[in-house]
Amino acid sequence: MLAKTVSSALSHLRIQGCGICLRKRFSIVPSGQKNLPTRYLGQPSPFTHPHLLKTGEVTPGLTQMEYALRRHKLLSLIHKEAPEPCDHAVVLLSHPTYYMTNDIPFPFHQNTNFLYLCGFQEPDSILLLRSIPGKSLPSHKAILFVPRRNQSRELWDGPRSGVDGAVALTGVDEAYSTEEFRQYVQKFKDEGCTVWYDSEAVVHPGLHSEYMQPLVDIKAQSERAVQPVRTLVQHLRLLKSDSEIGLMKMAAKITSEAFVSTIVSSTAPVDESYLYAKFDFECRARGADLLAYPPVIAGGNRSNTLHYVKNNQMIKDGEMVLLDGGCECSGYVSDVTRVWPINGSFTGPQSELYQAVLDVQKSCLSLCTPTLSLENIYAFMLTALGQKLKDLGILQQHSKELDTYKAVRKYCPHHVGHYLGMDVHDTPDISRSVALQPGMVVTIEPGIYIPEDDISAPPRLRGIGIRIEDDVLITEEAPVILSADCPKELFELEQIWGRH
Repeated sequence: MLAKTVSSALSHLRIQGCGICLRKRFSIVPSGQKNLPTRYLGQPSPFTHPHLLKTGEVTPGLTQMEYALRRHKLLSLIHKEAPEPCDHAVVLLSHPTYYMTNDIPFPFHQNTNFLYLCGFQEPDSILLLRSIPGKSLPSHKAILFVPRRNQSRELWDGPRSGVDGAVALTGVDEAYSTEEFRQYVQKFKDEGCTVWYDSEAVVHPGLHSEYMQPLVDIKAQSERAVQPVRTLVQHLRLLKSDSEIGLMKMAAKITSEAFVSTIVSSTAPVDESYLYAKFDFECRARGADLLAYPPVIAGGNRSNTLHYVKNNQMIKDGEMVLLDGGCECSGYVSDVTRVWPINGSFTGPQSELYQAVLDVQKSCLSLCTPTLSLENIYAFMLTALGQKLKDLGILQQHSKELDTYKAVRKYCPHHVGHYLGMDVHDTPDISRSVALQPGMVVTIEPGIYIPEDDISAPPRLRGIGIRIEDDVLITEEAPVILSADCPKELFELEQIWGRH
């Protein structure tokens, strides 16, 4: 029911949610932030970082208008979910700062649902979308609650945006200090409004316990229990705008070029940690903010450990290396996997198994079209891999269907792919049985993994693990392979290594 509601609402918004209407509704100045402070904020701004942001952008490539449109769409979905007249308050929390040890923080990474709706990148913040009394949804007021400016803390941690900086940069209607959220919580307790907040998936334990848990407890005893909002946001995130697609193309291009440079620099014997550092450097040198996730750099038999991230072994002559890596560019990520021989030449068994996986991957890529789903493509992958296992001599040609299925699940225990966007495993609450639509981005990554101690497999194939993964944009026509610049044909990989 939710999927139909969301699909209907989004179809309406594609027609009604034009920029002209939003300028009138939100009074957003198209030319950008007229009152942007001429000082450093807690994140880059068009004034302090003109090489990164154009006037009017909150984050690189994404304008105040686009963030406002997202909030407008979310409130429209809420109206579809709860059409009866009612006040609504949507609350999203930022991430906190996490510490690896006393006074030493981990690099901060924002809660992506919060970031998606406002672009604010500081910790300990709250976004409130409040319906306007007397007006129907999606009319609302967007309010940020942000950390106070503190000269002592800024000496150690760097500048904060403060209330004035938050409004000027993001284009929200109002901003206050985080502590002032308390008075709004009291109003929500007393008033008969519906609160939309994800109390089951707490992203900031401190803000939750101080402000939201008491509200959740009180609402649970009334007729208006707190409603989850995460899945609604994820439905919006599932379909990418042109600006988002541009950022994802950039991330995939950077990743592809980093792969090529890493392959060129790999000569046996080589430590997996060296390839990790090389790949990380090549991504960042081309403009990536960071790696999207700890990469898998697995030599030899270690490629059969799906999430091998220790990356601390030597890769020997004659072995292959599996690199599963991606980068993040302005909040959007890539996810690519390639396998190549560390000495530049595939052996017969290596090329045999590699080509089998590549054939299946190409067939799966061709199915990335509207109306089909990742579940449909997964079912096809299982059938195709089953035939490849027979062709390779891992299974007998006359194997029963159930035995074939069990063998495929043994040698490829993961799905064919997942959604991709601001997170690597993006929009995880959205079923993979949902029909693909133009604007979605998915990964396609079949694999065959044969551990060296698998005595049921032919000896020539033992100790080889192959996974080939690309990022795919769904369009009305043919699928667009965002990572197409990353070579994967056998001869291409050998040619790349030969450039060394």
